[in-house]
Amino acid sequence: MVSDYSDIDHNGDQIVSDEEGWESAEDDMGNDETPSQCLFCTLVCPSTKKVLDHCRQHHSFDLKTVREKLDLDFYYTIKLINYIRHRIITSHDAAPEVIRDIELGTARPALSEDKYLQPVLEDDPLLFSFEDEDDDDDDLKLSADKRVNFLEEQLDKLKSEFAEYQEMVRRNFAETLKERIESTSEEGPSKSQEKAVATDGIKEVAKKDRDDDSHYFTSYAGNDIHETMLKDTVRTEGYRDFIYGNKHLFKDKVVLDVGCGTGILSMFCAKAGAKKVIGVDNSDIIDKARANVFENKLDGIITLIRGKIEEVTLPVKKVDIIVSEWMGYCLLYEAMLDSVLHARDKYLEPITGIMVPSHINLAISTLSDSELINDRVNFWNEVYGFKMTAMKEKIDEDVVVTGLGMRSLSSTPVTFCHLPLGTVTVEDLSFIRPFELIVDGGGDGTKKGEEGTEEEGWQELDRLDGFVIYFDTFFLPHPPPYSASAISSSSRSETWEYYDHKTGGRGVTFTTGPYRTVTHWQQGVLLINQDNLLEEVVKKGDKVMGKVEYRKSESNSRELKIGMSWTLQRGNGAIECERKQLWHMR
Repeated sequence: MVSDYSDIDHNGDQIVSDEEGWESAEDDMGNDETPSQCLFCTLVCPSTKKVLDHCRQHHSFDLKTVREKLDLDFYYTIKLINYIRHRIITSHDAAPEVIRDIELGTARPALSEDKYLQPVLEDDPLLFSFEDEDDDDDDLKLSADKRVNFLEEQLDKLKSEFAEYQEMVRRNFAETLKERIESTSEEGPSKSQEKAVATDGIKEVAKKDRDDDSHYFTSYAGNDIHETMLKDTVRTEGYRDFIYGNKHLFKDKVVLDVGCGTGILSMFCAKAGAKKVIGVDNSDIIDKARANVFENKLDGIITLIRGKIEEVTLPVKKVDIIVSEWMGYCLLYEAMLDSVLHARDKYLEPITGIMVPSHINLAISTLSDSELINDRVNFWNEVYGFKMTAMKEKIDEDVVVTGLGMRSLSSTPVTFCHLPLGTVTVEDLSFIRPFELIVDGGGDGTKKGEEGTEEEGWQELDRLDGFVIYFDTFFLPHPPPYSASAISSSSRSETWEYYDHKTGGRGVTFTTGPYRTVTHWQQGVLLINQDNLLEEVVKKGDKVMGKVEYRKSESNSRELKIGMSWTLQRGNGAIECERKQLWHMR
């Protein structure tokens, strides 16, 4: 409850209630000789008047003129002052950038947020004295008691609106829960059950309803996951080599880093000559990213924004380059690419804009690895003298993320999905694609070893234990269109090279496959269900033909489901089997 300040002065003592006493107190509250800090720097002036003079002379910012231009009343001027202090003190944005946003009007939407009624500086004198500069306009000046009354009215209004909001949320939760119970129960609950659920079950619904985004962003708040990614030299050096090796692309350009994390890619771009880099992340890690940027003296180039790319307002209308490390296990786990494509469609220059990386190829191979099966599945047959075969139940329903050697593959990998990031859509990320694999030892002619000749090693391999999925990442040093000779669905990271003779730009690529250094993505292993396993061995020349389906989980949009149907065709053309299975990436 707001106290009646008309009975107490600023020292906490009782004051006289006559007019003269009140005027004296009011004079003290509006005393122009109260020291105040500049809006844009750390300078403290002896009075608010001198602060505003300093802002005009040294920062080219005239508060009175801005108020008139933007038609700001007392209420919105308070928000403007707190908005400026928030960006300068809390977010550490540069003064020219803040002033430009105000003058261009891009800051206006932020002034509708009630959080800017809260002072950034405690007892900020400027909040009570800015109107003293307005040419003695009595209509604009509010007495201290009117200010108190005004704030009390606003507080009462906010309390009322919040109470209404709480009641609305309570009703909606109860109604939603009731609908779910009725839709999932054959006979439906009794009336008494419905009433109990509607009144007491709200907390239970909140527990069961998972906020996919909150869980996702929280998982990136700590150090461990970023340390793992940064120590993945294939990943980090791939981005670094492309950015540093093509500085002509970044010089004087505006770059957007989606999901900036620790800020490493933003700093690469800044060092490569970018005029401005904007990093966006909705995880708490962005606080450490800001510290990293300041520690490396790149705060004049890099601006970091906390929030979802779908919801934040960037300080620019368009960017020249979008850089992002969005790839997840089996490529599309965590569904971050959706956000990157939103940023592309909204902010990237339509003709000259460049996506970094530019293309991804998803590859698949057959798996024949008895050692892996023994380690992951048969291990449970006997554990320290005890049988634990119950642990094998549904063991093959989840994708296994692990690092394999190429000797685990029984066929040469083929690309089943080609994603050009300049044109692919969110709808394209749920797909069904065909594949055809020829059993040939996975490119390793001595798969069966050192036990005989190469030809003997090719004759009979193992059972078809599963499938392996991984991806190749490509960075092309210019915007689309791209020729088929530059990049295509048949491009393999192991053999791909690209050089732009016009600009001197060089392409960069890396693979997450088993033929090169292992990455933190490793590979996705899809073990075949025991009921689907083939007792016959697969032989050289056999074909495995089928289709791969990628789709988001219905229960969690960040999770991934991979479905597959396939047949085994012998070298003589005979069809041995037809199988299908679904795996979860969660």
